[in-house]
Amino acid sequence: MLQIAYIRENQEQVVKALAKRNLDAAEMIQKAIDLDEQRRNTQVELDNLLAESNKLSKEIGDLMRNGEKEKAEALKQQTAKSKERTAELKEVLNTLAEELTQHLYQIPNTPADIVPEGKGADDNLTVFEAGEIPTLFEGALPHWELAKKYDIIDFELGAKITGAGFPVYKGKGARLQRALISYFLDKNTEAGYQEVQVPHLINEASGYGTGQLPDKEGQMYHVTADDLYLIPTAEVPVTNLYRDVILQEYELPVCNTGYTPCFRREAGSYGAHVRGLNRLHQFDKVEIVRIEHPEKSYEALDGMVEHVKNILNELKLPYRILRLCGGDMGFTSALTYDFEVFSTAQDRWLEISSVSNFETFQANRLKLRFKGKDGKTQLAHTLNGSSLALPRVLAGILENYQTPEGIVIPEVLRPYCGFDMIS
Repeated sequence: MLQIAYIRENQEQVVKALAKRNLDAAEMIQKAIDLDEQRRNTQVELDNLLAESNKLSKEIGDLMRNGEKEKAEALKQQTAKSKERTAELKEVLNTLAEELTQHLYQIPNTPADIVPEGKGADDNLTVFEAGEIPTLFEGALPHWELAKKYDIIDFELGAKITGAGFPVYKGKGARLQRALISYFLDKNTEAGYQEVQVPHLINEASGYGTGQLPDKEGQMYHVTADDLYLIPTAEVPVTNLYRDVILQEYELPVCNTGYTPCFRREAGSYGAHVRGLNRLHQFDKVEIVRIEHPEKSYEALDGMVEHVKNILNELKLPYRILRLCGGDMGFTSALTYDFEVFSTAQDRWLEISSVSNFETFQANRLKLRFKGKDGKTQLAHTLNGSSLALPRVLAGILENYQTPEGIVIPEVLRPYCGFDMIS
């Protein structure tokens, strides 16, 4: 959430920055300023009234001590009216504060200066590309056909148990899935991230804290009886570990990694591009989350990008990195890099990771601050990245590593799998 003080002081810059998202935010920003002005004026009136009431109370005490009861009683009637007005102003102030907060929740983060302009995925900027795209043999199959051929993933069985988008992993498919999770976690912990295990359901406050609510409410599974939400990513519970926390500057950076299943309704997703593992309602992902000093967060973001690059280099998958344009960035992000692997059998790029800097946007919602050496507190910066999302990584491995004899396991995963090939 953008800070109202920042909006007031930088109104034109905020409107201009949000235009990168193809959003005409002038009216929205002006409403925020107007609500804040009303709130501030109400607060001033309330403060003055409370000061006046305190003064009258002192005068009443002095009059009573001096035996001037009639004058004291007259002032008591005046204070009674002040108390009524005070109660009214407090109610108005609470209403305005809540209305302002709810309005600020609707305003997306401002993109960083280097975010390219654009309306959608076609306008994203490719900043890096690596790996050799293999030439497959005649008769090579997409991963959903390979899954059926080698009986390692059963989409129909998952649909019977739950519905479409909930696959069942079997045999070597399940072991490969577990190997990827362990490998990703090991790489992250070796890089200095502390592993955490977190709940897979969150409350409403956690959803608002990281920005999934109210923006993505319709995309999350809601357990209505308990008013809890299934997590769309480990980012949400891991970042919320630090909601309402004041860290010391020497504790920064805070680096965590966690594996969780993720649940997304993916409403409105249809067509051939969502077949197989391309888009699921339940999938596994290993996440990295950082809390950083504002002066070091973009250096940290570059380090996270290099970390994910290193993993993909070890997996020897062809990939590219995109800097997302304003029109394709997430609601909470100031800058996002997407990683995509090339699916040779499908002849298309598949997104497998997003690495983002949210600057103070989440921290302001979370009330996540740190105390500097001077004793003053300020908002931290939060960052997160997929390291990595499993379904499309698995799809890339199955398709790019297939041979007429079977699917070769990437060398770096063999110690985790305990086998070299799926055949």
